[in-house]
Amino acid sequence: MADTQDGEGAQNNPDSDSGASDQEEQRMLPGGGAQPANARVHSYADDAEERIRTLPADAYDVDLNHCGIEALSDVGLDRLTQVETLCLRWNNIKKIESLDQLVSLEELELYDNQIKQIENLSTLVNMRILDISFNMLRKIENLEALTNLQKLFLIQNKISQIENLGHFKSLTMLELGANRIRVIENLDGLENLEQLYLGKNKITKLENLEKLSKLTVLSIQSNRITKLEGLSELTSLKQLYISHNGIQKLEGLDNNLQLDTLDVANNRIQKIENVSQLVHLEEFWCNHNQVSDWKDLDELAGAKQLVTVYLEGNPIQAKDSNYRRKVKLALPCLQQIDATLCGQ
Repeated sequence: MADTQDGEGAQNNPDSDSGASDQEEQRMLPGGGAQPANARVHSYADDAEERIRTLPADAYDVDLNHCGIEALSDVGLDRLTQVETLCLRWNNIKKIESLDQLVSLEELELYDNQIKQIENLSTLVNMRILDISFNMLRKIENLEALTNLQKLFLIQNKISQIENLGHFKSLTMLELGANRIRVIENLDGLENLEQLYLGKNKITKLENLEKLSKLTVLSIQSNRITKLEGLSELTSLKQLYISHNGIQKLEGLDNNLQLDTLDVANNRIQKIENVSQLVHLEEFWCNHNQVSDWKDLDELAGAKQLVTVYLEGNPIQAKDSNYRRKVKLALPCLQQIDATLCGQ
């Protein structure tokens, strides 16, 4: 891109016949070149507009990532009436606008912009995937028309409440990590939800999840939860990630018999207990807790498919030089202990 410096005229050449009028007509460019003083300063948005102009009208997959776009109204998107996937990541977009004509759109990515409000999406009824992560949203709103939405990503915004989602009967994935949410609520209508991500919020209690009967993945790391509870109706749950909380006891998993991954690392757990029924476990992460009794590993003996355990950072590891050998003897099916494969 050719930048200009206001107030910097071309230097006089003593061997040149050029006068002051020539200097007024030129400005120096990096590298010593010159352009007319009245030339339009180039911008990345110009690139985006030019790129759209050169696309065929029936283009269905459009990538405008990292183009410096500030206003969607400036780049002529309305001609792309057949577009199905539109990627607008890493721009400077401040408002969702000028998308009304893109009625064939199924996937819209607005990741990492400067958007403050969800708006002007009501005509995009075929949308299946919407990503407005890493923006400045404070509220989930104006999504009522997107009844076919299957995946919604709103990571790293300023959202404080889960709301206005009950109409999403087709939604299978909801990602609300890294926001300001304090309460799990208003999820009852999400009858087909399979994956829920709520990590890095301010949630203090596992609650209001009982209607999510098809949920297979629950990720809720880095919150303020102190008790494992409220999961008894999640009988389809396969993966539970609840590390970096304040949990003191393994409990409340009696009905979660399909679990194959359990991550309770970086909590305050003193004993491995109440997990013997989890015979389908393949990965068990319990590192950096307070487990001190080797007999606790008997709780995992029935999980014949268990291939990975993380127990480092517990007293049983810190105080025993034979730690790895003892873990392997207790759980002979293991292929990996902590970050190291067995046999290495």
